[in-house]
Amino acid sequence: MAPPLIIDISGIDLNQTVHGPEIIEQINPHRGVMRLLDAIVWEDIEAQRAIAVKHVRDDEFWVPGHIPGRPIFPGVLMLEAAAQIASYITKRVFPEIEFMGFAGVDDVKFRGQVAPGDDLYILIQATSMKLRRSGTSSSKRRSPACRSDSPSARPVL
Repeated sequence: MAPPLIIDISGIDLNQTVHGPEIIEQINPHRGVMRLLDAIVWEDIEAQRAIAVKHVRDDEFWVPGHIPGRPIFPGVLMLEAAAQIASYITKRVFPEIEFMGFAGVDDVKFRGQVAPGDDLYILIQATSMKLRRSGTSSSKRRSPACRSDSPSARPVL
């Protein structure tokens, strides 16, 4: 049995759009095929929680090659979509941040397969959020996406 969702969605209209692509792109830098959020359907900035949707289409770049005949949305792209909603909520809390990188994922479980025609809803609840300043020479900071002025946000996905 799947664990309970991190946000009670019983009173949330998942068909609404709080912010569409134009607002998402004002906050996040992702464009073209790498913008994986189609809409923010619900947000509570004060509680650092949000729900986004990705409408999975049959004309996406990964469809022909990710299991031909039975395309399944790649888990790594689900994680990227989760990183994008994490970036979105963090930048809404800290609008002064110019850039942030995604540093890692813990305890990920996929609830099921996602295929073209499906809507993927990504729920996020930040458990810790603060601006962090540290040296960039640490061995854990090999990626150029990790900068010393990146925030520390630990969303539960």
